[in-house]
Amino acid sequence: MCLGVPGKIMAVDGQCATVDFWGVKRQILLTVVDQEVKAGDYVLVHVGFAIKKIPQSEIAETLSFYDGLLKQGDRDLMASDVADEMKASS
Repeated sequence: MCLGVPGKIMAVDGQCATVDFWGVKRQILLTVVDQEVKAGDYVLVHVGFAIKKIPQSEIAETLSFYDGLLKQGDRDLMASDVADEMKASS
């Protein structure tokens, strides 16, 4: 399964950004994201690339969904995919 993980952009430097995933900070690329992004925006990240800017109106619901997944840990296949995706972004 291919799954993107939401993260908050902390800083942008050209086509790279520092993104915070639940306290884990990673460098990602912005070369394929669908809109211009800036610090404070949330994006969906897949294998180190921001692929979609998350609309402001969807951030709380999206983060709540993923927070629930992460609490499942290894007991849930989707939660394992999210954890793997976060590792792949490093």
